[in-house]
Amino acid sequence: MLLAIPLLIIPFALYNLAMTGLFGEGGIAVLDSDVMAMNMLSGTTWTMSFGDLLIVIALALLFLEILKATRPGSRALLDHMLSMVLFVVFLVEFLLVRGAATQIFFILMTICFIDVIAGFAVSIRTASRDLSIGL
Repeated sequence: MLLAIPLLIIPFALYNLAMTGLFGEGGIAVLDSDVMAMNMLSGTTWTMSFGDLLIVIALALLFLEILKATRPGSRALLDHMLSMVLFVVFLVEFLLVRGAATQIFFILMTICFIDVIAGFAVSIRTASRDLSIGL
């Protein structure tokens, strides 16, 4: 049952914790704070903010979610339904909560939408392949 929980709930929860101010700096301002800075060979300094890190984490989790979508069985169907619920929660929060109307949250919501679409597409493709083998 625990494997059916969408992994993209992690960046959703981290964003909401940042929005409530639990990471400091009074709300979503923490999303602009630098997490890492690295001097490049070109002489410039490359920085990664907390919001950028959330997007990178979400992209890595999207990869794992697509891998999870290739599993056959009823657990995959539950995973797809929960991913759809998570996307709806993302969408409602984006539309109704002032602190969620940012580019970072929109990108996270888009990643969640891609998870929903890719999960159903992979499942349909896998199911049609299993059906053709059985004939």
